[in-house]
Amino acid sequence: MAENHEDMVEFEHCGTSHSERQSHHSEKVKQALTSRLNRIEGQIRGIKGLIEKDTYCDDVITQISAVQSALNSFSKVLLEVHLKSCVTERIQDGDLEVVDELLITIQRLMKK
Repeated sequence: MAENHEDMVEFEHCGTSHSERQSHHSEKVKQALTSRLNRIEGQIRGIKGLIEKDTYCDDVITQISAVQSALNSFSKVLLEVHLKSCVTERIQDGDLEVVDELLITIQRLMKK
């Protein structure tokens, strides 16, 4: 999906203490992310249906690949929103620990 995500980065305040650890994104951002997840959920249900109908394995694998791609796209969007809101805010507040946290997160995403 070739979308411009600039307008998705609307937030009020991201929790900075480990006990809070919440993002407070706008309803627009939450709705966009939820919409993407709903589409992915539908794709997963579709794969389940293919298995139930004894669909040829290669066709199922093609659909699995599409779901993996959709999840990767979702992760990229969420990471962008996180960088432009939570991470930026924490750095502005002098909390540089967020950089190490971000590096670990990126490493986790790159393993996939």
